[in-house]
Amino acid sequence: MNSATNILNLPSLTADLFEQANLKIDNTFNSTWKSIGFNIMLRQAKFSKRSGTPVGDVVYLLMLWVWLKVDSVGMFSRDALLSFSATKKDALYDLLNREDLDWRKLQLLTAKKVLKANSQSSLSAFVIDDSVKMRRGKKMPGVSSHFDHLTARCVMGQQIVTLGVANDEQFVPVDNEIFISSSKEQALDYRFNDGRSIAAKRYQKSKQQTKPEMVCEMIARAIRGGINADYFLADAWFATKHILRMTIAHSLVAIVRMKKNKIKYRLSVDGVSHLLCAKELYKQHVKGCWQTMNNVPYMSKSIVVELNLTYSDKEPAQWVKVKLLFVRSMNENKQQASKHDWALFLTTDSQLDDEKILAVYALRWGIEVYFKEAKQKLGFLKEQSRHYSAYIASIHLTGLRFCLLLSAKHEEGAARLSEVRNDFEESLSCLNFASKLWGLFKALMTLAVNEMVNLTNVDKSDVLDKIEQTVIDFFTQVMQMDSFTLRQEGIE
Repeated sequence: MNSATNILNLPSLTADLFEQANLKIDNTFNSTWKSIGFNIMLRQAKFSKRSGTPVGDVVYLLMLWVWLKVDSVGMFSRDALLSFSATKKDALYDLLNREDLDWRKLQLLTAKKVLKANSQSSLSAFVIDDSVKMRRGKKMPGVSSHFDHLTARCVMGQQIVTLGVANDEQFVPVDNEIFISSSKEQALDYRFNDGRSIAAKRYQKSKQQTKPEMVCEMIARAIRGGINADYFLADAWFATKHILRMTIAHSLVAIVRMKKNKIKYRLSVDGVSHLLCAKELYKQHVKGCWQTMNNVPYMSKSIVVELNLTYSDKEPAQWVKVKLLFVRSMNENKQQASKHDWALFLTTDSQLDDEKILAVYALRWGIEVYFKEAKQKLGFLKEQSRHYSAYIASIHLTGLRFCLLLSAKHEEGAARLSEVRNDFEESLSCLNFASKLWGLFKALMTLAVNEMVNLTNVDKSDVLDKIEQTVIDFFTQVMQMDSFTLRQEGIE
């Protein structure tokens, strides 16, 4: 942590462990926090304290708790908080509920730094997707009915739209927003302290914007913040004319999966134009004309067509050239694809090779990995607060934790993200256990010293200070011994 928050109010053993860089059991989380310069970015995002505890310390604790195998901030406060700080539970929830904090800017700054430090790839793509967190509470603001792709049914919950940048090496979450549908919406049962606050404005936008409008604004905000990419990737739920127009405006090559709906494409054959939907194109120009693809188990057929990006006949037509890629899995037992056995992709770059389209689109898988990690390991909407500001904080804290993992993975040269996550969990658990164990020993020794003081003229505080220093020296020496050192001592 920076000079303003350099000395945490920690139990002495834990504080000593933080400060000893050469310990075998070190705090990987803390070292990554420092190396990424998190406190500098907090200042850049204008995070300020409103209580006695520095805001950096509180954010630090809110980032940390998910790796201690507790279910919520409340459980962390009860079981482990005192192992890391003298900060009270109220300070954590006060920060979560603050309406004036720009969590979005903090995540954008962090993502930008991770991308700059860790990426060697020349290929990058904006990736957009959404995920639903089911909610059962009857008075939770921001909860509404959403169609869940995983369960294929409508559920009550919070839908989070996430934007990230993907390349050959990693997926970095850049921005998040809560989308509130009008179906069965649960309204706020309180008023924001300030209707002009960041949280209040975001709540209103989440209610008023469509998802395509939300996506377009997220892309524009990322580009203004200095984050750029070559491509835009999305599944069929985001393949709208509104979004395609946005990608062209920002000089992004869109590669999106398309629904087999009634959208008409203009195809010129022998100088004659035909307006055909995807299914009609398949029947007349694709079926029976499949071609094998290089190095992938798919067959394809691509057609260059035109798509009118206007919404109604009242607007002047805006025809743009696009490439449609029909794809089916390789099946040696089938000579012909059935009417359902194919997928459709669209790209705004009509010169892009078929293989290249699928290779770039495969980068979208990174966001699926992110959602899985977020829900299972990174505390996604688990803060247990009914304040809308806390929901905003939670979705961005999840993205920040993922960025921290990516940074640690790069620094440690780890092969997988799970290795770094396990390192976080182990180091923090060791610190938590060591602090509690020392607290137990210290309590027992205090009782013993109290009895000794009654028999001698020795000052109790001097005795306890000497014992504590001896214990700290012992732990420092022992923890520095790795398995190789121990084996050598055994041989000697």
